[in-house]
Amino acid sequence: MVGNQTVSIVVPCHNEEACMPLLLPAIAQTSRDLRERWPGTRLELVLVDDGSTDRTATLIEQEARSQQWSFAIRWLSLSRNFGKESALLAGLDAATGDLVAVMDADLQDPPSMLIRMARMLDDDAGIDCVGTRRVTRKGEPPIRSLFSRLFYRIMNALSPVEVPDGARDFRLMRRRVVDAVTSLPERNRFSKGLFAWVGFRTAWIEYPNVPRAAGRTNWSFMKLAKYALDGLVSCSTAPLRVASYIGLILCMIAFVATCFIAVRAAAFGDPVAGWPSLTCIVTFIGGLQLMCLGIIGQYLARTYLESKNRPNYIVRNGNVPISRGGQIIPRMQCD
Repeated sequence: MVGNQTVSIVVPCHNEEACMPLLLPAIAQTSRDLRERWPGTRLELVLVDDGSTDRTATLIEQEARSQQWSFAIRWLSLSRNFGKESALLAGLDAATGDLVAVMDADLQDPPSMLIRMARMLDDDAGIDCVGTRRVTRKGEPPIRSLFSRLFYRIMNALSPVEVPDGARDFRLMRRRVVDAVTSLPERNRFSKGLFAWVGFRTAWIEYPNVPRAAGRTNWSFMKLAKYALDGLVSCSTAPLRVASYIGLILCMIAFVATCFIAVRAAAFGDPVAGWPSLTCIVTFIGGLQLMCLGIIGQYLARTYLESKNRPNYIVRNGNVPISRGGQIIPRMQCD
């Protein structure tokens, strides 16, 4: 039952100064709706400043100290920009709720949908997580939408777990799901893939694309491309197998070609001809070799980073003491 439980809402923030004045009233309305539907429900908002260069961290701290809201504000400010995945992990580590939601600060994830999510969890004890997926991409550049759909198709073709097209990080989870995700030790994280990998029964809510409430997105096309590459490499070893298959096929082709050339030379002599085609073939083979080495290098680089065993994030300030993996992640100013 949702009633008499604590609901945590984790919100990673990076340069969201324009959205903060809109986010908190929306969360306050959601808090009122939750308590009206399930009396005794407590809500805490976990804000994680991911090394913002604007006034986001200052606004978060001011709102947390003002105590004007009907919900508790727990906050962390990271020592630098570690990326959304690390900020999300920090928020999940800090969340204490029986139910934990993850959403963006730009209100593209409508907080009002949390009521529907909580109702689904309340009505069906067999559901562990309620996720969301966008069914339209209205307002996005066409090229970004095209590559996004292509990414999900490739991901689902190569990965052992399925990530629905348009899946968002926006979801509401029971505590056991959160504990499973935070227990995963890897440093190179792709949350959509991790949520799918840990399993548990997930129900999906579909909704149309919602534009940002204010400000500008921090995700450029190149950042999204890098994020997609990280997701593919972190969730599947299929690219390594593809590189191996390419190498095997090329070896077979080279063997057949060698036999053909040897027979032709023995039967008809060996005139000097065909150097342009030979140059193209050598260049093509060299390019494939470099591509395969690049694929191997991506996995090797991530193995190297994992072997360093560095923390996913370092906290500069906040009002939440965190201990994860038996390691105190460094000292903070705690209220």
